[in-house]
Amino acid sequence: MFDLTKIDKKNICIMGLMGSGKSIIGKDLSKYLNLEFYDTDREIEFKTKKSINSIFEEDGESYFRDIEERICLELLTYNNCVISLGGGSIINKKIRKSIKQNSYSIYLQVNLNNLVDRIKSSKKRPLLNKNQNKIEILKNLYDNRRQFYEKADFIINNDNDKNQVLKKIKIELNTYDK
Repeated sequence: MFDLTKIDKKNICIMGLMGSGKSIIGKDLSKYLNLEFYDTDREIEFKTKKSINSIFEEDGESYFRDIEERICLELLTYNNCVISLGGGSIINKKIRKSIKQNSYSIYLQVNLNNLVDRIKSSKKRPLLNKNQNKIEILKNLYDNRRQFYEKADFIINNDNDKNQVLKKIKIELNTYDK
């Protein structure tokens, strides 16, 4: 098991825009490192017994962000795990502070056109469900979040082969495991 105490962190968190591969990379990384895996969006759905879309539709985005804050802050105190954060959680100052304090953070950077291709048929993206220009929405989200994403401990491009991305993350983490 990867020893997070060597880098004075409790966990590893994966962040990036929707469709950047946080859940897939996080799950695979957790298996490789033999750590528990948590996906904040799945945890929100489990605890509320509602889909993210339903929460947005029935209760609104601010209600969702309140739940997201509570669940993220709880998960970010866990030890020896990989946490896939919801794309917008990074806009929350308390969550950012907890990430900095407790987590080794990895930002999955993806070209906006690739994101649109990845999520074009998804019905699970409440911020994109409207019949608006998806690339424009993603660009605005990116512009609003970029300054926070770029403060990650490790930034890696995830446009292509996930196995190459995982390999590069493992190499990066192994530099700390000496």
